[in-house]
Amino acid sequence: MVGDREQDGDLAAGVFSTWLGEIGGALRGEGAADVPCDGCTACCTAFQFVLIEPDETDTLAHIPAPLLFPAPRMPPGHVVLGYDDRGHCPMLVDNRCSIYEHRPRTCQTYDCRVFPAADVDPAEDGSTKELIADRTRRWRFTYPADADRTRHEAVRAAAKFLRDSDVVANATQRAVLAVEIHELFWGDAQPDPEVLSVEIERRVTTPWPPRRRL
Repeated sequence: MVGDREQDGDLAAGVFSTWLGEIGGALRGEGAADVPCDGCTACCTAFQFVLIEPDETDTLAHIPAPLLFPAPRMPPGHVVLGYDDRGHCPMLVDNRCSIYEHRPRTCQTYDCRVFPAADVDPAEDGSTKELIADRTRRWRFTYPADADRTRHEAVRAAAKFLRDSDVVANATQRAVLAVEIHELFWGDAQPDPEVLSVEIERRVTTPWPPRRRL
């Protein structure tokens, strides 16, 4: 569980409510996530596939075509950037992103703080995510107001619901979705199942990995 005291090796994740507003904006396409990576490249070296959509023309122009292949079960034009035999993104050169200003939208919105926010372990997706898991275990949010803890509990409740109902199979997707729908779990009220279904279907547009309906 995350706390509000920093210890040796801990990383300051920021005020929870402030972070929640910022990541929400990034997920809505209002800008890139501002993650204090401080040289960390765990997400770039974890055997991750990166989805790139057809409208990301600038990104596509900066990635060699042989590195891209059609995204499984997605409409034509959606492609995936794979990884090399070490599990590293091929655009990672000398431990730095060689196309940072032109990186995919998936990378722009990626923020590993979603994992401690939702109490989701990224290593659930396999041992290749251990570097990300090690990083996320060090994040510590702060809670200067009661509303910060209330919002955090809502995100945790949403993530627990998604895990228990097996709506999404991927840990990253589950953590992100918990952030997106957390307001439906505010306080002690039980969310309306039909409202939940609509909100989840509206956001989970990628049928990869598999999921089931509520």
